[in-house]
Amino acid sequence: MSIKAFLFDLDGTIIDSEKYYRKCWYEALNHFGFKMSFDEAIIMRSFGKPFVIDYLHKRFGKTCDYFEVRKYRDELMKKYIEGDYIGLKDGVIDALEYLKNKNVVVAMVTASENKKTEKFLKKLDIYDYFSNIITTEKVERGKPAPDVYIYACKELGLDPTDCVAIEDSPNGVTSAYDAGVRVIMVPDQTEPDIETSKKLFKKFDRIDEIKNLSLD
Repeated sequence: MSIKAFLFDLDGTIIDSEKYYRKCWYEALNHFGFKMSFDEAIIMRSFGKPFVIDYLHKRFGKTCDYFEVRKYRDELMKKYIEGDYIGLKDGVIDALEYLKNKNVVVAMVTASENKKTEKFLKKLDIYDYFSNIITTEKVERGKPAPDVYIYACKELGLDPTDCVAIEDSPNGVTSAYDAGVRVIMVPDQTEPDIETSKKLFKKFDRIDEIKNLSLD
């Protein structure tokens, strides 16, 4: 199996943060009078800003101000980000150690801002495992568009077919798949539906199942 690089998503894949973002989107929208169920709030996982704006306008109309709601959501998230609520997903250290010993490229490809990503990786003592941190701040469109994965492969000087993305959500899977990158999904909160399953190279229940891949 020719794999030269593993490209990891952050939220929901490396760190256990998506459940808090879901909660805070739900609370923020309802705070401004936009009634969204807790179940529906999961739809926005890994959505890039243009896609969130479009979704909210279609769902609630243009009176739903993304920037106002997002600002309030960020305020709600502060206690989770600044506290000790958000930890590593199970098996992360074992997976990263395995890949380190295999001498393959390990990079971060995330919708989160660079500053926040670095902060989390350093706080959780895994920053040095990643050769590159590539965020959607570098591209016009975030996930589920393929832009960030296309950019990441160019940045690493690799063909997409030589890379494997590790993602937890349908939007992240679509982003990597449409860029031509093979995708391993480690589901967070929901299992892949039929359409998402068709895009997968593998599905693992835990991220340390990466060790089952033969990379020699």
